[in-house]
Amino acid sequence: MSKITFLPYAKQELDDATRFYEMEFKGLGLSFRDEVKKAVMRIAEYPKAWPLERGDIRKCMLHKFSYNLNNLPKEEKKCVQ
Repeated sequence: MSKITFLPYAKQELDDATRFYEMEFKGLGLSFRDEVKKAVMRIAEYPKAWPLERGDIRKCMLHKFSYNLNNLPKEEKKCVQ
């Protein structure tokens, strides 16, 4: 399984989205984070399973939220943007 690294601005966006969902409905932010963790595990296990968005960047859509993780395979680690 590959190592996943979030870029600083991707981490900030993820934190902002978590706060947004939590403000919408208590507990929804935690559900969102759980869904992101599942997607990260899928990206790590199947790095080339996702469609190309542009160039070498791949897009993994979350199942339960209108949110996607863009990832760029870099050698043995994956970088989430």
